Amino acid sequence: MSKFRSTKGSRAALEDRVDTAQVKSRRRTKPKVPQVKEEESAELSSYHFFSDATELRLFRSHLLSWYDQSKRELPWRTLAVTEKDVNIRTYGVWVSEVMLQQTQVATVVEYYNKWMKRWPSVQKLAEASLEEVNQMWAGLGYYSRGRRLHEGAKKVVTELGGEMPRSAEALLKQLPGVGRYTAGAIGSIALGQVTGAVDGNVIRVLCRVRAIGADSTSPPVTEALWKIADTLVDPERPGDFNQALMELGATVCTPKTPLCAQCPVQTHCHAYKKVSLKQEKDTKRLLSKLDSKLNSAVPDIENCLIDGCNLCLSEGWDGELGVQNYPRKPVKKAPRVERTLTCVLQRQSDQGNVEYLLTQRPSKGLLAGMWELPSMLLEEGISERKHRSLLSAEVQRILGTSADEESFQYLGEVVHIFSHIHQTYVVYSASVRVPAEAEREPKTCWLTDSALQEAAVSTGVKKIMKLYYENTNKLNDSKNKKRKQSSEPGKDKQAKQSRKQRESAPNGGPKQLYLSHFFTSSKPGGR
Repeated sequence: MSKFRSTKGSRAALEDRVDTAQVKSRRRTKPKVPQVKEEESAELSSYHFFSDATELRLFRSHLLSWYDQSKRELPWRTLAVTEKDVNIRTYGVWVSEVMLQQTQVATVVEYYNKWMKRWPSVQKLAEASLEEVNQMWAGLGYYSRGRRLHEGAKKVVTELGGEMPRSAEALLKQLPGVGRYTAGAIGSIALGQVTGAVDGNVIRVLCRVRAIGADSTSPPVTEALWKIADTLVDPERPGDFNQALMELGATVCTPKTPLCAQCPVQTHCHAYKKVSLKQEKDTKRLLSKLDSKLNSAVPDIENCLIDGCNLCLSEGWDGELGVQNYPRKPVKKAPRVERTLTCVLQRQSDQGNVEYLLTQRPSKGLLAGMWELPSMLLEEGISERKHRSLLSAEVQRILGTSADEESFQYLGEVVHIFSHIHQTYVVYSASVRVPAEAEREPKTCWLTDSALQEAAVSTGVKKIMKLYYENTNKLNDSKNKKRKQSSEPGKDKQAKQSRKQRESAPNGGPKQLYLSHFFTSSKPGGR
């Protein structure tokens, strides 16, 4: 999913925004990326590529016409169209591209608006602290993305004179965390560079359009897709075209239940043709059994003519999948399973507020620099009986004061899924008495409820605190109920007397009576 900047109209408009000499030399520059070798290219079937100039022109026209009518209005697209400052435009598109990695558009919009309001330029972002960046990013996931944006902004200011790179090649080389796709997207959308951009949505569209069924992550398929993307991109509207492909994959050519009837490039799609011809063939075959005189001839399905082609389906065609036979992906590796012992540790501050202890994670690795509750990874074979002693020792290490093992109360478990880790937090809570001036580990802090809500903590920590608050509310409700009962001794005394009377009555006291008991029937006298 990506953003957009129209380059429709005269090229002079764009040349006004960037130095004229730079634009003329770069407008048609393509990124220096590995290309398919000539001997390999000769062996590749034209079936998987666009070799006809007329089809190429029609494909661009159909896709862009659809995009102009159907595109979603998104803040980064508006900025890319309206912002005349090339530095701010490139920065804004860069921010959106990084946020959109592994995250849905609907989620990103709010974060993007807040981010750009707080840090509207690369200089403003460079002035921020990593703590502020993590705080702003909290809840968006994949936190290393925010950290790399921050690192990149600092590099632009300190090493590049505050000027964002002006080409896909420079973006790829100079900005941390910017890969081939991101460089191509920023280059085409913000700078008008004629270069392809291949993300997950584009992979799916191109694999279906050109019937590429081999493993979509394999080097031959990756290079073929980039070759197709660079061939397809419209030289007059490169940014719009790349976004149109992404938009098509996000809204029409979806992973499941694709809307083929609404696809603007349906007539160019090999996968759709295969499905249609197979359905026609099956229908003719069925009808021919019913009427032997019927001509059941059906045109052969066009296929790749290269034996052992490394772009074709490596497995057989699945009739139930239809166009979803493309693309084929390798089986995902199962996420690593981990269990982590965690404690919500609280104290009473000098002002009477409840505060919670947080510790800061290392500056590298998973959730780098984020704040979390005191935690430790549970090794296999550790019994529940040892949990409290482990937590007590950890508190001693962090705060230099001991906590009674029996004071740790078990709250439950919280499951949180990372992209590669299935994490289960085993949650306890405890209270300690620690004066404000007491020595502690340097990367720790005590936060009140309100401060914790604003802190740079992960979604996992928020889930743990939700469990804690739920348990705390239940405990408070129970205490309030007991307090209410003890504050009404008269009623309590009456209840005890009533219970005593029931216990002393024959057969255990009065019982609930059936309705028929209240009706008496006349009986003959003398009986």
